[in-house]
Amino acid sequence: HLAQMQEQTLQLEQQSKLKQHLNEENLRKQEESVQKQEAMRTAGALFGEGFRAFVTDWDRVTATVAGLTLLALGVYSAKNATAVAGRFLEARLGKPSLVRETSRITVLEALRHPVQVSRRLLSRPQDALEGVVLSPSLEARVRDIAIATRNTKKNKSLYRNILMYGPPGTGKTLFAKKLALHSGMDYAIMTGGDVAPMGREGVTAMHKVFDWASTSRRGLLLFVDEADAFLRRRATEKISEDLRATLNAFLHRTGQHSSKFMLVLASNQPEQFDWAVNDRIDEMVSFGLPQREERERLVRMYFDKHVLKPATEGKQRLKLAQFDYGRKCSEIARLTEGMSGREIAQLAVAWQVGRGFSVPLLQSCRHTCCGSPHPPLESGPVSGA
Repeated sequence: HLAQMQEQTLQLEQQSKLKQHLNEENLRKQEESVQKQEAMRTAGALFGEGFRAFVTDWDRVTATVAGLTLLALGVYSAKNATAVAGRFLEARLGKPSLVRETSRITVLEALRHPVQVSRRLLSRPQDALEGVVLSPSLEARVRDIAIATRNTKKNKSLYRNILMYGPPGTGKTLFAKKLALHSGMDYAIMTGGDVAPMGREGVTAMHKVFDWASTSRRGLLLFVDEADAFLRRRATEKISEDLRATLNAFLHRTGQHSSKFMLVLASNQPEQFDWAVNDRIDEMVSFGLPQREERERLVRMYFDKHVLKPATEGKQRLKLAQFDYGRKCSEIARLTEGMSGREIAQLAVAWQVGRGFSVPLLQSCRHTCCGSPHPPLESGPVSGA
C-alpha cells in the first residue's frame, strides 16, 4: 500500500511538471507571435512611408527606372557578347569536328611550328596536275577548271561548285588538293559518312563548317568525299529526321555562290543526289579508270618513287639488275587492266617492300594483280643485295 501511494505521488509530480512546461511553452510562442506581428506592422509602416515618399519624388522614380533599364540591357548585352565572342574564337581557332584534313593554318599551329608555317605561306603555287595522271581529254578539262578557279581567286569573284564522280581511287581527292594549292586557296576535306552518326548535333556541326569556311582569308576549297552518303533524295530515300535536318542546313548554306569558299563534291553514285543538290552544281567532271597509256605512266611514276629512288638515293643503296625498263612497264600496264590509280600505287608499295629480295619484277606483279604465281620471265631481279 505504501508503494502504491509513492507511485501515485510520483505520477502527480510528473503531471504537474508537464503542465508547467506546456504553459511556459505556450507563453513563449504567444510572445514570439506578438513580436513578429509588431515587427511586420513596423516594417509595413516603414515600407509604406518609403514607398509614398518614393512615388511623390518624380526625379527619384525616373532615376530608378533608368538604372534598372540600363542594368537589364547590360546583362543581356554581356550575355550575347560572350556568345558571339565564343563563336568567333571557335570559328577562328578551332577546326570543326566534321573536317578531317585541312591545309588551313591556325593560330595554335603558327605558334607551335613557325618555321614550317612561314615556308608554306611563302611557297609558290603548285601545278594543279603535278603528280596527277589523267587521260588527255580529262586533263585538258580539269586544267581549264584550275585556270578558271585561280582567276576567280585573283578577281575575288564567286566560286563555281563542282561535282567529281567516278570509281574510287581515280584521283578525285588528289586533284582537289592540287586545285586548292594551285589557286592559292586552303582546302578542307570532310566525309559524308561522318554526318549521319552526328544525330541531332549534325545541324550545328554543319553550320560550324560553313561558318569556319567563311572566315578564311585565302579562300577555302571545301571537298566533300562520299557526298552521296548524306545528300540523298529526301522524297524517296528512307532517311532519319536528323539527317534530313542536316541536309536542309547544307542546302541552306549552299543556296548562293560564295566568294569565301568553293564547294567540290565527290561521289561514286551521283544519281542518288537530291534534286536540290544537283541544282547547286555548276560543272560535273567524270573520273574514269585509267586506260593502258595512263596506267603505264602511273607504273613509271610509282616505280621511280618507290623502287628506283629508295634504291639509289637511300643510305643503304642497292644494285639494280639490268632489264628493259620500258618493256617491263608496258607489260605491267597490260596486266593491271581494270585497276585504279590507287590500286597501282598500292602495288608499287608492295614492290618497295620486296625490293631487297630476289623476286622477278613481273612475277611479283602478276602474283599481286592476278592472285596466282606465274613462271618468272627472262629478267634478273629488280634489286639485289
